Amino acid sequence: MNKRWIQLLAGIVCMVMISSLQHGWTLFVHPINQKYEWGRAAIQVAFTIFILTETWLVPFEGWVVDRLGPKPVAIVGGLLVGIAWSLNSVADSLPLLYLGAALGGIGAGCVYGTCMGNALKWFPDRRGLAAGLTVAGYGIGSAFTIIPMHHTIEHAGYEAAFLWFGLGQGALVCVAALVLAKPQPGQLPPPSTHLVQSSRDFTPREVLRSPLFWVLFVMSLLVTGAGLTFTAHLAAIARSFEVADVPVSLAGLTLPALTFALALDRITNGIARPLCGWLSDHIGREITMIMAFTLGAASIFAFSRWGHDPVMFVLLASLVFFAWGEVASLFPATCTDYFGPGYATTNAGMLHTAKGVAAMLVPLSDPLVKATGDWQAVFAIAVGMNVAAAVLGIFVLRPLRAARLRA
Repeated sequence: MNKRWIQLLAGIVCMVMISSLQHGWTLFVHPINQKYEWGRAAIQVAFTIFILTETWLVPFEGWVVDRLGPKPVAIVGGLLVGIAWSLNSVADSLPLLYLGAALGGIGAGCVYGTCMGNALKWFPDRRGLAAGLTVAGYGIGSAFTIIPMHHTIEHAGYEAAFLWFGLGQGALVCVAALVLAKPQPGQLPPPSTHLVQSSRDFTPREVLRSPLFWVLFVMSLLVTGAGLTFTAHLAAIARSFEVADVPVSLAGLTLPALTFALALDRITNGIARPLCGWLSDHIGREITMIMAFTLGAASIFAFSRWGHDPVMFVLLASLVFFAWGEVASLFPATCTDYFGPGYATTNAGMLHTAKGVAAMLVPLSDPLVKATGDWQAVFAIAVGMNVAAAVLGIFVLRPLRAARLRA
């Protein structure tokens, strides 16, 4: 197998192993609250801390990767992942839970930024596809652990799930990280002929001065904010709709609606990432973004109208997650197209911090639901965020990109 495909496979394995830290979190909120009665909003602060530490430190971690290579940073990330969930398993206070979230976020950020940057550098000819396959591991990976994790929580307690899944996932990250290496001169194919890519490498300082970067940042913030709200609150939404434990039968499989949705969401979200990345390699990044944002707005609106039905809850939630899955592949690929691969890990990491800002919006959902009595206001805001991102893509990003090309 070509060396760069081995690199891609190792990165995907690492991403699969950290996916449950974010996408499996919703399973733990209710049992933690049942045991300690800290309140959902206070427990969800841990999710926000995880996202903040996962994203806001990625530029620094990327700077280390661009200089020392991917292997040491990814190994440190794997060790922190194991420590974090082991700490969560014994956390008997909110500060201890928050500390575990912070360590887990730092570990996940080390792995995420490293594997993404490595994929962007090794595949100048198929950058969207490579980025999509890498983050598909992060999106679809938890589909393999949601059901056994839910089973462990139900029969052995959430503490056992935190401990054993944390240790296992951390160990596998460390093993896969031993394969990772940065590309050397002469190992790469020529860039894609379908897309215009930067002819030089922009330093992080130059990128921060570019209006193109900040438009991408705002668009990512809007769409990611809506997606993270669904990720963190899907279990709460299911209970509010009174469908969480209702059996749903699809394709010969019968599961409670919430468990079915969580597993299927991971699959559709994961499929969207390489699919949209591949599509953007051929029709352009901006056009693919606009299509996905429009689908995102429509799917959230449909979910708000018909999601009270258990079967529709499963199907429409899956469509929502499909629509926002492209964020993870298109934005880093677009950033590297605009600003070059030389500092790809750092520059994509700076753009990834938009996810951290978006995470600060997640705890605001609970007070809004309490004030209005249902989730409709949250859904309406999420629809508006996707529409705003599509408008920015059409009327701001594309003209700025065209002006830069003319210059």
